[in-house]
Amino acid sequence: MLPSLTDPMAWRGSRALGGSWGRHAAIGARTWWTPLRWLLAMTLFTLLLAFAQKSPCADGNWTGSKQYTHFCYSDVVPLYSDERLSDHAIPYRDTAVEYPVLTGGFMWVTALLTYGVHAVAGSLSQVTVFGLITAILLALCGLLVTAATAQTARGRPWDAAIFALSPLLVFHAYTNWDLFAMVFASAGLWAWSRRRPVLAGTMIGLGTAAKLYPVFLLVAIGILALRTRKWSDALWAGTSALFVWLAVDLPVALAYPHGWSEFYRFSADRPTERSTLWSIGRTFADGSLSASDAPYWVPSGLLVALALVVALGIVVLLGLRAPTRPRLAQLAFLCVLAFLISTKVWSPQYSLWLVPLIALARPRWRLTLLWQFVEIGVWLATLTLLLGQTVPAHGISIGGLTLVLLIRDVILLALAATVVREMWCPWLDVVRSDGADDPGGGVFDGAPDGWLPRDEEPLLEVSAGPSPD
Repeated sequence: MLPSLTDPMAWRGSRALGGSWGRHAAIGARTWWTPLRWLLAMTLFTLLLAFAQKSPCADGNWTGSKQYTHFCYSDVVPLYSDERLSDHAIPYRDTAVEYPVLTGGFMWVTALLTYGVHAVAGSLSQVTVFGLITAILLALCGLLVTAATAQTARGRPWDAAIFALSPLLVFHAYTNWDLFAMVFASAGLWAWSRRRPVLAGTMIGLGTAAKLYPVFLLVAIGILALRTRKWSDALWAGTSALFVWLAVDLPVALAYPHGWSEFYRFSADRPTERSTLWSIGRTFADGSLSASDAPYWVPSGLLVALALVVALGIVVLLGLRAPTRPRLAQLAFLCVLAFLISTKVWSPQYSLWLVPLIALARPRWRLTLLWQFVEIGVWLATLTLLLGQTVPAHGISIGGLTLVLLIRDVILLALAATVVREMWCPWLDVVRSDGADDPGGGVFDGAPDGWLPRDEEPLLEVSAGPSPD
């Protein structure tokens, strides 16, 4: 069913484009402008806005704290020199890189392209060329995320518009290299929906070699394997993910152990970030909300790991106790959110990971847009705080930032609560409102729920119509 027929905000937005049902809306319609092509055009528009938003900082001339006053900060610019890419250093061999191997390789390939382009177009600085090529490659990644998300939501490609038109994408598409890892996570979910577990595991393994978070998709798959007792595909996915990760990381680890292990040392020794519950709790415990306060506390690695295990354990319990087998996307969203809530490092762009997942887990606009705008507020408040530490008498206090962060966390928990509610009451789930089971579930779609006691019946067939939100 079209979102414009079930979601009030989508209905209002569709009126500006000709109404709730247009000639480009139908799947299989005889027109070049298919839903997927429209979604790609929307994504391209959003990515162009993102490029314009970062453009004031593109030349690396950040005098007067331009990166804060123009809200255009990006890690791409300073890390070109900080990671010695400007000196033609090879990551992990010549310099210890703070990112996993595949992201370091992405940076290196971009640097190689930069050297060649700069040799021809010498009027631009190397850092400008590096940022431009990075933006082009990340834009391609963004388009692939949209395509994979649209194809995973079988029969509902329009749900991917939540990512394609994401306001958070405008601010964080080029903040770091997260879109690169997001391609593999989205491709993994797409491959699983097509019942190709080895390919799904391969994508998840590659994503884990770029950023850590895609590995938690395997937790969601494992929960559903428990409920359906379909172990074979889950084991194939997990095994292929492990082997692919080893194939990428092991050669670098053996050849350059110091450079390879920097990411893990850096992660272990890194202090908490202001956006985490660890830092917020410590700040309140210290009773200090002054503008000069900074989170230099390094919590015990054991405690952080225990918090992650507890958070994931809650998701596992919810997934197993739900009266009807949850959809894979619902559990995937909850697993990644559990990681973000429990981690000691929550860089603002990490929240972008959740956008394609929530588009599949709960394709409703109102609360999702509210959360994203608050996330933008977190970003603006963070940069304003950093400006105040650079230029005295400017910027907000950490108390102001903490307030915005707590609002963000409450909204995210509310989003999680709505996902859990729809797991318990599947008639409220718009994806299942037309009788579908789990369009992105692969082998789990339509599978018997072996976890239920024999005297219990699944609640999926009970229908009270879609909820108004």
